[in-house]
Amino acid sequence: MKTALGHLGYCTNIHAGEHWPEHFTALQQAIPALKQKLSPNAPFGIGLRLSNVASQELTQAERLREFQQWLTDNDCYVFTMNGFPYGGFHHTRVKDQVHAPDWRTAERVDYTIRLFQLLAALLPKGANRLTRAGISTSPLSYRYWFRWDNPDERDLAFEATTQRLMTVVEELVRIKQQEGISLHLDLEPEPDGLLETADEFIDWFNLYLLPIGIERLNDEFGFSASECEAALREHVQLCYDVCHFAVGYERPEEVLKKLNDNNLNVGKIQISAALKATFPVEENSREAVLDQFRQFNEPTYLHQVVARNSTGDLLRFPDLPEALLAFDQNHVEWRSHFHVPLFVNDYGLLQSTQDDIREVLRLQQANPFTEQLEVETYTWEVLPEDLKLRLNDSIGRELEWVLHKINL
Repeated sequence: MKTALGHLGYCTNIHAGEHWPEHFTALQQAIPALKQKLSPNAPFGIGLRLSNVASQELTQAERLREFQQWLTDNDCYVFTMNGFPYGGFHHTRVKDQVHAPDWRTAERVDYTIRLFQLLAALLPKGANRLTRAGISTSPLSYRYWFRWDNPDERDLAFEATTQRLMTVVEELVRIKQQEGISLHLDLEPEPDGLLETADEFIDWFNLYLLPIGIERLNDEFGFSASECEAALREHVQLCYDVCHFAVGYERPEEVLKKLNDNNLNVGKIQISAALKATFPVEENSREAVLDQFRQFNEPTYLHQVVARNSTGDLLRFPDLPEALLAFDQNHVEWRSHFHVPLFVNDYGLLQSTQDDIREVLRLQQANPFTEQLEVETYTWEVLPEDLKLRLNDSIGRELEWVLHKINL
């Protein structure tokens, strides 16, 4: 949907299924009713997620034409895609494998290029033509797959992933030259990613992407150094996942200032909320808070925890079980990576990071920094039973909550 703050939709990674017929059936079952409710008189935007297998199946000309016609018939459009999860994302143990294959591999490159080719074909034409769009992707890799305390190994990881990523950037330059469409790859920092924070994204961009990218684009296209740099800033951007930055206690205004100071762009806001809690002083009350976190300890996804201790230091745990085992009396606050519903702020003794969403939307309204807003709550199937609603009702409530905040 076109709103005052940009295009808004929900990410279809909420739907189970890895083959295109499963994806398409889920869209057909969910979207017409959502559109009628939320955008009856204007086109309805979709944040499309395709697994690797589904992306291969959708490249078949007949299937692609059928989907394009369905979008036209239902007054819908694709304005962004999610290229982070490559394979199974529901009904299987995902955990750290959400990063696999990572950006060291040809498989990740081929998948991402295929998604961009599909996105270029699916973007609306004619009066509602879109000439700018992005695809979010993983933060290069998962840091626990490396000896992170070894500078040489870190350097090799950044070199290898950046070289692979540049193959996609070269394809985006060609698409722009041939079709006049500006597409961007939006890296999504998250806890324990190879890129975890705004500072790490900025350092990677300046220390690895710029020197490697300038050399590659000069060799491939004969661009000057300034043309190379402009192309890199256009085609490689940041995906601002509100949940991820909130888990790391990174304040939206500070993140955006750092990006602006380095002339870096935000390709997309993923509107999402994490869990948080401040621990009371009384021991029994602290144990009660831990018990509530235990209710969210499910085996499908990683639920990294960042604890703030009494001195203000941040302690990082790769998953909720490790944090529960390591809890001590110096922990003042926990934040956990669990994409909880946007429209709920209190979960008993726990809360959501809903305030960070409000702040990001306020900053977007005051000084727009992207054109794409995507609701990304994909954990409905693994929520505690008392939080589950019918899926379409849940999606509708998420979008209604965001629309209400936009229209305040």
